[in-house]
Amino acid sequence: MEGGAYGAGKAGGAFDPLTLARQPHTILRVVSWVFSIVVFGSIVNEGYLNTPAEGEEFCIYNRNPNACSYGVTVGVLAFVTCLLYLALDAYFPQISSVKDRKKAVLSDIGVSAFWAFLWFVGFCYLANQWQVSKPKDNPLNEGTDAARAAIAFSFFSIFTWSLSAALAVRRFKDLTFQEEYNTLFPSSAQP
Repeated sequence: MEGGAYGAGKAGGAFDPLTLARQPHTILRVVSWVFSIVVFGSIVNEGYLNTPAEGEEFCIYNRNPNACSYGVTVGVLAFVTCLLYLALDAYFPQISSVKDRKKAVLSDIGVSAFWAFLWFVGFCYLANQWQVSKPKDNPLNEGTDAARAAIAFSFFSIFTWSLSAALAVRRFKDLTFQEEYNTLFPSSAQP
């Protein structure tokens, strides 16, 4: 195990953005961030249609406004969550207490698993509503690529958030090992 990678050995050190950018959980967060932008951006931009006969806009997903609202809401909240956890990842090396690090990683596990579930629900919901959409509602096929993109990136987001949760579990195991090592050998240097 690297010396102080998960314990307090590197706490208070200089911030290194290159090291942060190379970490797998940071890369996954950025990818999840981009996926969330694609989902909510495509629904907001081309997810609502109107016909000349009707003056009111309707959702491209089976005229179900809840489907569009769910996609936009989950996308925007995932976007904000990614930014918050990117900030936590940047601050993580500065946290000197192993217990505080464990709390941060436990929250990462819970939040990432929760978002994987929300993206799974969103994928199923959007795909189902897209499947039962009537061709007569969109005779010119406007916005169909955006609707499909939102569905596809919802599907991809399931895996990025699940992998983020798995990486957080690995970080938690490393932190637990570090805490046990410090308990057993309090006066010795870190391995």
